Amino acid sequence: MRCGGRASVAERADASWDRSSEPPARWRSLLDRALLGRSSPGDLDYDGRFERPSAPYPPARPYDDEPMHPNGTRPLADAPSQRRVVDPYESRRGPQVEYQARPADPTEQMVQVLRQEIPTPKVLAFANPKGGVHKTTATVLTAATIGSVRGKGVIAWDDNELRGTLGLRAGSARHARTIRHLIADLVRVENASGYDLYDQLDDYLRHASDGSYDVLAGEENPRFAQRLDPHTVRRVLELLRRTHDVICVDTGNNVESPNWQTVLQTADQLVVTSVPREDAAFTADWMLDLLDEAGMDELVANAVTLLSCPTPNPTPLIDDLAGHFRSRTRAVVVVPYDPALESGSNIEYTMLAPATKRAWLRAAAVMMDPYAR
Repeated sequence: MRCGGRASVAERADASWDRSSEPPARWRSLLDRALLGRSSPGDLDYDGRFERPSAPYPPARPYDDEPMHPNGTRPLADAPSQRRVVDPYESRRGPQVEYQARPADPTEQMVQVLRQEIPTPKVLAFANPKGGVHKTTATVLTAATIGSVRGKGVIAWDDNELRGTLGLRAGSARHARTIRHLIADLVRVENASGYDLYDQLDDYLRHASDGSYDVLAGEENPRFAQRLDPHTVRRVLELLRRTHDVICVDTGNNVESPNWQTVLQTADQLVVTSVPREDAAFTADWMLDLLDEAGMDELVANAVTLLSCPTPNPTPLIDDLAGHFRSRTRAVVVVPYDPALESGSNIEYTMLAPATKRAWLRAAAVMMDPYAR
């Protein structure tokens, strides 16, 4: 698969470093460095960087044994035969759909995955400690894609502690309130319920131009990061779970930050973002090692790797990286270059090319498939 071509989904497969199809030397040199010192995450060699999770992550599904569709993706789940009890806040949380048999058309199949019932709200963490790897773009476009299908109930939170730009690139600027203002009034908002909860929280949110998803903007003052302690981060995520079905979190770059660590510990789905550059991929690989050593191996095994093409020029490195991350994560998805994203300004889902929209639809369906049952 080349960056200039169509996006593809590559499923996780058994792999070893001595396979005959190993990456070329230029990429292997970085992988060798990433492997140096790798060992099992025992207590004796663990440096205590993370708090160990109190309960294990649910085991990843056995994707490798499932047959493949002609379009190269694994089969997505059959829809439930019954619809769930109607939520009194249906208009705010997203549509409740009458589930039907899975359509044969791949696009309709992916749409149906995103429309299906989500038994409990899910947190998607977009992570890579390297900057410039399209974390913000991926967070926004995943939220926009899921929100465009579900209608409502999706939010993108800029949890980058060092002046993230998600709030500037997504959502209407109807006010300047950020996570800082929400935390200042967190007790009052937490104590609200029903429609009053939605109305109070809405005072701190921005909205996509088409209303398909909400945005909780990050704070520009770097000193505010000290107030995002683990307890506060968990309270914010629990609040968002009360009002939204899908919470997409744009993480920062500091793996030592308690804020970053708490989001990763709380996440249901890890999305590893990268571009076809050796330094970006090496940092992502190092992060997966770190999470493995911290006892979050199930989160790593169930992760989705998202490779974004920043230019229209094809590069053979994309195949090398896809092959490597296919051996470490549940799925690899390649999304193509789109000139509408090149300027770095507002991210408007409606301005994307049809092929780009389809690629993000595929990516979002792969992320959500294990949870849409």
